Amino acid sequence: NAANLSALVYHALPDLNWVGFYFHDGRELVVGPFQGLPACVRIPLGKGVCGAAATQRRTLIVQDVHAFPGHIACDSASNSEVVVPILLADGRLLGVLDLDSPLLNRFDEVDARGLERLVAVFVAAMAATR
Repeated sequence: NAANLSALVYHALPDLNWVGFYFHDGRELVVGPFQGLPACVRIPLGKGVCGAAATQRRTLIVQDVHAFPGHIACDSASNSEVVVPILLADGRLLGVLDLDSPLLNRFDEVDARGLERLVAVFVAAMAATR
């Protein structure tokens, strides 16, 4: 499901250069299925936009990643980013959904709310298959 969802989002939304999942292994975030250039394999909690969103358990929209303290530049072409935490029904962190764009100011609240709904469907589908 994660592989197909990352491909769907990557091809459905304009002006993206990376879409993918990082899953929490109990200690850090580990890259999962994605579309785009090769990515950082491991991200410590609290580091970069992904680690911050995971730690804060809230969606982060970064209009200019170069202004974000501690930004991890996996792809130097990325200029903006949105990261949605993936939380299970009991509140445990499963991981994050990460979208990058080569454009500044690519993402807004409408994108964030839509991606949050998409993540909710993803989590519900996982629960239904258990």
